[in-house]
Amino acid sequence: MSHQDAVWITGVGTATPLGHTYGGVADHLLEGRSCVSRVSGFDVADHPSQIAAQVLKVPCPPGLDSNTFTSLHRLEQLVLWCCDSALRDAGWWDRRGDVRIGMVLGLGAEWHELWEADYLEGGKRIWEPELDAEPLMRRVRDTLSLKGPVASLSAACASGNYAIAQARQWLELGWVDVCLAGACDMAVTPTSLAGFGNLRALSRRNAEPSSASRPFDRGRDGFVMGEGGAVFVMEPRQSARNRNARVYAEVAGFGASSDAHNMVIPSPHPEPAVAAMRQALGDAGVNPEEVGYINAHATSTPVGDVAETRVLASVFGESLGKTPISSTKSMTGHLLTAAAAVEALACLAAMERGALPPTINLDEPDPECNLCHVANEAWSRKASVTVSNSFGFGGSNTCLVLKAV
Repeated sequence: MSHQDAVWITGVGTATPLGHTYGGVADHLLEGRSCVSRVSGFDVADHPSQIAAQVLKVPCPPGLDSNTFTSLHRLEQLVLWCCDSALRDAGWWDRRGDVRIGMVLGLGAEWHELWEADYLEGGKRIWEPELDAEPLMRRVRDTLSLKGPVASLSAACASGNYAIAQARQWLELGWVDVCLAGACDMAVTPTSLAGFGNLRALSRRNAEPSSASRPFDRGRDGFVMGEGGAVFVMEPRQSARNRNARVYAEVAGFGASSDAHNMVIPSPHPEPAVAAMRQALGDAGVNPEEVGYINAHATSTPVGDVAETRVLASVFGESLGKTPISSTKSMTGHLLTAAAAVEALACLAAMERGALPPTINLDEPDPECNLCHVANEAWSRKASVTVSNSFGFGGSNTCLVLKAV
């Protein structure tokens, strides 16, 4: 295959604090609903930030034993649910044995989260790593009875975009017939909350959780941790047409760069992120003025939101003032490894519903973030081309372009 032979998204599986189905998450994004609350499941009294957007329970996929499923680590539950749901949504579940279905997923701290949970329950698996020699991806592939290759990757907040790009390449190379791609993370744990909290990266609006995540707002004081994931079924255009499949969008363009400026602080120099965005637009064959909606990376940190604004100004120039922009992290929190995947879902919702999700809590826009904000309420507007930025820790910059079909 070449880029002329388009790759389409034909299925979605998700679990986020906003819901466990594509339709439910899309509804709540467009309603502008915050899902941030005080952390439950462990004591946060000594934490500087005591709020997050959590997935309290992952549904058990049909056909799996509920007791066995409940005994699995939360991240494995999440991946199984998202992959199973995506295959069923795309109509591939009953035919999954007839084709090579691959998986490329961004996974955050797979073994670290497992060992931390075990240690807090009195276990000692951290000192016996041989007990966890089998990767989660292999277990999921076997549980779902898939026959294609699998790979996990970790590029911080950009992981989901990288996974989607890798899946498109696998399809183009003919290595798989269908591919699952996305990212999952269950990072709201004592260690993660303490680490980011001590870095002073997290909001400390503990008394008002629902208004704590406020990208682009003058009063923002840090991001809010979130968890969840989204997985997409991707396949060649002709395959989808032959099946008369429901099509969500075309994976039209991808761009990536690395600035390696700092482990957690965005680079003050916009050029590397600008290069990623221009590469993605060029790959998709679209001009900046054709973009109908941008889902910004904007995490609600004082430095990061301004840095991204400079990147957007460099790429879009005069058209920036007319291009609607929002950050759905205002509702979901920052899902870390899974952020890009869930924000790609937000772009799908915008194109399908003819409505653009808002940045909530945007009461007083920062003058240094002078953008065409979709503020506080969804806009009723068609967007046939959407852009999703994900700029990860360590300087991993990605941009994904999706087109309506």
